[in-house]
Amino acid sequence: MKVGEIETLYQEMGISPEVFRFGESIEKQLKERFEEIDKRAEYNQLKVVQAMQKNRVCEACFYPSSGYGYNDLGRETLEQVYADTFHTESALVRPQITCGTHALAVALFGNLRPGDELLSPVGKPYDTLEEVIGIRPSCGSLAEYGVTYRQVELLKDGTFDYEKIREAINEKTKMVTIQRSKGYLTRPSFSVEQIGRLITFVKSIKPDVICMVDNCYGEFVDVIEPTDVGADLMAGSLIKNPGGGLAPIGGYIVGKKDLVENASYRLTSPGLGKEVGATLGVNQAFFQGFFLAPTVVKSALKAAVFAANIYERLGFPVIPDGKEPRQDIIQAVTLGTPEGVIAFCQGIQAGSPVDSYVAPEPWDMPGYDSEVIMAAGAFVQGSSIELSADGPMKPPYAVYFQGGLTWEHAKYGILMSLQKLAEQNLVSLK
Repeated sequence: MKVGEIETLYQEMGISPEVFRFGESIEKQLKERFEEIDKRAEYNQLKVVQAMQKNRVCEACFYPSSGYGYNDLGRETLEQVYADTFHTESALVRPQITCGTHALAVALFGNLRPGDELLSPVGKPYDTLEEVIGIRPSCGSLAEYGVTYRQVELLKDGTFDYEKIREAINEKTKMVTIQRSKGYLTRPSFSVEQIGRLITFVKSIKPDVICMVDNCYGEFVDVIEPTDVGADLMAGSLIKNPGGGLAPIGGYIVGKKDLVENASYRLTSPGLGKEVGATLGVNQAFFQGFFLAPTVVKSALKAAVFAANIYERLGFPVIPDGKEPRQDIIQAVTLGTPEGVIAFCQGIQAGSPVDSYVAPEPWDMPGYDSEVIMAAGAFVQGSSIELSADGPMKPPYAVYFQGGLTWEHAKYGILMSLQKLAEQNLVSLK
């Protein structure tokens, strides 16, 4: 390829020479950082392959089941692959789990009973969990079933308030829920090591408390997971990291056998649990997506680092910053104005392979307390392991960028977000 050919193609696809060269100057500084991400992905790739080989994944695992789904070899093998990869006793990996919020709700309802208390030591949970818990009144919430809730706010520097956590734990505290990623907050996401220290502290006060981690956006970012540092339960979505961009739906719950079993009775029915649940032909996508997940996450991490460095250079507050270690694939950029959030999201949409001609607009999305704008020209609706960006239309007007099935495509999408901001004179590249 001749020098300049790729720049010409970028120009044909809407990227100005100024934006392209600005991006190139940033990328050249990230060579060593990207090499570190590559090595981590190599380790995680081997970990997944090892689990698949150990459990003798074979062609028969890809066959569909229907009806009750009894004796589904693929389903049972896949769940053991997840359990071995995340070093847990058991796993529940099902297409009947519709999203990450559903996976967390199944785990909560399966293991909490009337009179129990749920504690969040990391402040407010993600918006969609507010109605599950009953922070915002909703039909069928935990609050309606007599489960109480309390939370301990983080300290101003985004770390745990251990003194207040100690005070909050009482005889009714049955479960502690820890959200690894930041959600629609501008706090730091937590490292696996931080989560491990928090779990150790909680267990030192009440050893029998159940510690559950919301691992959405965190799988394969590090070489260890929360279940390696004491988490009793962990849950997430297959249209995020572990689905590798191929899973068309689904969620997972991994952890101690009895706790996963309790969750399975909530997902299906008491007395049935994990024994039923047809896979209807999705097994191959689940297996192959999990196989690809470490390298897909690698691309998403490179994209997040690239975006952080670009927007930090332009003077916008970013969390994490351009040099901090990554704890998830989400990059928060505080643009400060609704126009900035909209332009950023429209750029991501314009850089997508699907629905690139659509201009996203804010709307009242179910489960949120303000209008939300979402950009995702994805092969799977709502998949946030694919190139996507979203944010609530309220101060401080931060946008949350994540995903990228390939680094090369994610780079183009980030440059397109910058292009849209530049065209509206919301940034200056000089």
